[in-house]
Amino acid sequence: MLSKFIFSKILGWKLVNRFPEDLKKYVIIAAPHTSWQDVPIGMLARNSANVKINFIGKDSLFKPPFGFIFRWLGGAPVDRSKSNNLVDSIVKIFDSKEEFRLALSPEGTRAKVEKWKTGFYYIAKGANVPVVMTALDFSKKEIVISEPYYLTDNMERDFEHFHAFFNAEMAKIPAQY
Repeated sequence: MLSKFIFSKILGWKLVNRFPEDLKKYVIIAAPHTSWQDVPIGMLARNSANVKINFIGKDSLFKPPFGFIFRWLGGAPVDRSKSNNLVDSIVKIFDSKEEFRLALSPEGTRAKVEKWKTGFYYIAKGANVPVVMTALDFSKKEIVISEPYYLTDNMERDFEHFHAFFNAEMAKIPAQY
């Protein structure tokens, strides 16, 4: 497979652990997201793992002339300028599909943020699916995949668990995490 060859042999990256094979639905949070390189590395990792994973992105990415590429890669456009109940829309997608894995950046941007977005949490909660954490560790050239985490009724504790999995040293640009 070309992606696996590029990911591991040319770029020198490796996957640590595997995406859950027995689960057909889950939310993946991928972090730290500090560089444009995160997306192509993530795509190569996804293809190397041979797992169908979808993503959402700002709608401007899906416009001509290159928008068809993002759709072909499994993306769906999102209008972030409007409050359009995105969480409920994505929960409905989970409900309507037999298999759906959605990757999101909890930071929501490559810029440094003080607080993560909570949409991924409410999507997982509403769809009643676990969260799989995926760390892009540029310091070791590893994609580290967690076991599925089933949300509790304690959001603060859940977020402590998520934050403990990631650290700034992993980021391509640590100062932005």
